[in-house]
Amino acid sequence: MERKTVIRYSESFKFQIIREIEEGKFESCHAAAQAYGIRGAVTVQRWVCTYGREHLKKRLIRVETTKDRDERERLKKRLRELESALSDATLDLRLEREYVKLACRQAGIEDVEAFKKKADGKPCTRH
Repeated sequence: MERKTVIRYSESFKFQIIREIEEGKFESCHAAAQAYGIRGAVTVQRWVCTYGREHLKKRLIRVETTKDRDERERLKKRLRELESALSDATLDLRLEREYVKLACRQAGIEDVEAFKKKADGKPCTRH
């Protein structure tokens, strides 16, 4: 009984072939397999599916230290705080605009924009 020889290929060899295919050196996985004497009909195709650039785009691999993770969480918390502050400031600004419109209407001022430009942030001197 003859034993079939199993050939194992290194990761660097697989990546070299995949890189050459992705760069266009070979027209197909089959052509790459023939050029390198790889006997399996779908071996190179399986490598491309497993290790190829398109496959890696579907995954996110993050390597980080505890310090990096803590900093990311701190920044996320700060972002939430700033978003909340911006939301509050936006709401305050809307209320202030509506209050100015209402006050101008009650004072008989027709052109609110002209009134705001004229006042230009100066405090009222009338009592």
